[in-house]
This record gives sequence, structure tokens and C-alpha cells, in this order.
Amino acid sequence: MRLFLQWTSVLPVLAWLLFFSGLIHDSTFFQIVASVLLIGSVMSAVHHSEIIAERVGEPYGTIILAVSITVIEVSIIVSLMMSEGQQAASLARDTVYAATMLILNGIIGLCLLIGGLKHYEQNFSAPSVTIALISLVSIIVFTLVFPTFTESVQGSYYSNPQLIFASIACLVIYSTFLFAQTRRYRQYFLTIGADENEEAAEPIVISNQVFIISLVFLLVSLGIVVLLAKTLSPTIESIIISYSLPKTLVGVVIAAIILLPEAMAAIIAARKNRLQTSINLSLGSALASIGLTIPSVAVVCIIMGMPIILGLDIKSIVLLGLSVFTVMLALSSGKSNVVYGVVLLVNLFAFIFLMIYP
Repeated sequence: MRLFLQWTSVLPVLAWLLFFSGLIHDSTFFQIVASVLLIGSVMSAVHHSEIIAERVGEPYGTIILAVSITVIEVSIIVSLMMSEGQQAASLARDTVYAATMLILNGIIGLCLLIGGLKHYEQNFSAPSVTIALISLVSIIVFTLVFPTFTESVQGSYYSNPQLIFASIACLVIYSTFLFAQTRRYRQYFLTIGADENEEAAEPIVISNQVFIISLVFLLVSLGIVVLLAKTLSPTIESIIISYSLPKTLVGVVIAAIILLPEAMAAIIAARKNRLQTSINLSLGSALASIGLTIPSVAVVCIIMGMPIILGLDIKSIVLLGLSVFTVMLALSSGKSNVVYGVVLLVNLFAFIFLMIYP
């Protein structure tokens, strides 16, 4: 009974009850309550997926965690695209682009800044960063850059054969990265330090009862996140438009909601002098966000005959290139510095500022 009374179980149930009550559509107060429950349900989903990951072990645990987050992202994107049609053709691109910029500049920037301020200098594995960034750069170019310059279809679109090729390329690269992280080069991704050595930690025992409950509540949490996000998206969009802000900010808000649990976990790890864990979370989330989301959305769009805009404009490509290049330089030495964190956060503010004032 105690397992059912924890916040990770109570919040998704409350969110389902509020959704079926129909009060969200008629009251601003209940829309605010729904927003709080939405964020709580996202965190609950990640919590239960981590319990499942701990039980099944690697590499399956990492796959389950990544797929759980991707299910949230894909479900929200696809549901909005199906409800809004042509008007939401660029939603997948905007959300993935926003997630990448938030991770590279926001999460990593905050981790470097906060960790550097508290611990002066932190160490991490440079080879792990190289493996992740090489994979990430290739996926970014295939999904967000090439569509702008291809000639088979006019505009920032891929033709179906090109979309299939890009999707397969993303899956191959991400799968190879996952294999390297969990098997072949696992030692590169382990936190080093006598007080934070993962191998020295006592293993957590997950009983069958806890495992089954977490599996059930993972599905419950994912389901209500999709429904609440779809229900609240018109309100979010109307608020953004009422302040004369660009509609592309909707993608930033969705990405921020999805990335909130990873961001909190990464920042807490940096404060505990476990920057390697922060980097693993950040770059792993960026790879999963693009490498799994784009292929999933592509399959749905091809089957349903829905258009999907992937290519970024030149300004966005330059900002994305600046972010990737800055992260590469900042993480190349294997040692952190508060200057790197400040520069990355300035890049993030430039991304948001130029979105509002193009």
C-alpha cells in the first residue's frame, strides 16, 4: 500500500482524474493545476523507468529509459501534428531543435557553471565526450541540415526515400553509440573517484512487486502526459501568441517539459562532483531526442501521408553549429571551467532572443 501512496504514483492518478473530469476546458485554475500535474507525471514516468532500468540491467535498462522519454516526445508531436495538420508540419523539427539547443547550451552550461563554482575544476572522460559528439554531429546534419539543401523536393523537406535513409542512419548511429556506452567502451562512461565510484556502490534490490508496479505506473504516466500536453497545447499557444511571441516557442516549451527530469538530475550530479554523470545524461538525452524521435515521427508521417518539415533556416543552422562547436571545445580537455558554462548559457539566451527578435 505504501508504494501506491508515493507521489510518483499519486500524481499520475490525480492527473487522470482531472483529465476525465472535463474541468480543464472551463477553468484557468484547473489548467494551472493540470500543468503542475503534467510536470509531475513526466518526472514520475522517468522515476519508474529508472526503477525498471535498475532491475533489467544494461544495456536494456538504458534502452527502456531512452524509449520512455522518446515515447513522450513522439506521442506529443504526432498527436499535435494529427490534430493541427499542415500547420504543425514543422513541430517535430522545432521540438527536436529546441531540445538539442536546451541540452547543449542550457543543461551542459548550467552543469559546468554550477559544478565549477562549487568545486573549481571537475574531471570527466574526454573519450566519452568524443564518442557522443561525433554521433550527435552526424545525426544533426542528417536530420536538421541536409533537408534544407536537398533538391528532390522543394523546400525544407525530404523525399520519402531520403527520409527513410536518414531515419535508418539515425538508428544505426544511435544503436552503435548505445553499444559503445553499455558494452564495448563502457569504462569511458563510468564516474571516476573514490567517493563516487559506481562499482563500489551497493546494488539496489528491486523486488518483483516493485518492478510490476513501476511498469504499470510508467504506462499510466506516459499516457496522461500525452493527453495533458495535447489538451494544454492550445492554451500554451494562445498565451504565446497573445504576447506577440513566435509560435515556434511552443516547441521550446514542449522540449523543456520533456527534458526537465534529465536537467534536474544532471545539475544535482554536477553539484555532487559527478560531472561525468551529468555529461552522460545530457549528451545521451540529445542523441535519443534526435536519433529516436525523428525515425519514429518519420514512420508515422510516411504511413499517414503527413508532411514533415525538417530542414532549419540558415540562422538556426549557424546557431546550432556554434553550439556544437562550443561544446566540442569546452569538453575536449577532460576538465571543466566556469567560463565554458557562461559561454554556453549566453548561446542559449541568444537562441531564445533571436527567436523572439529574428
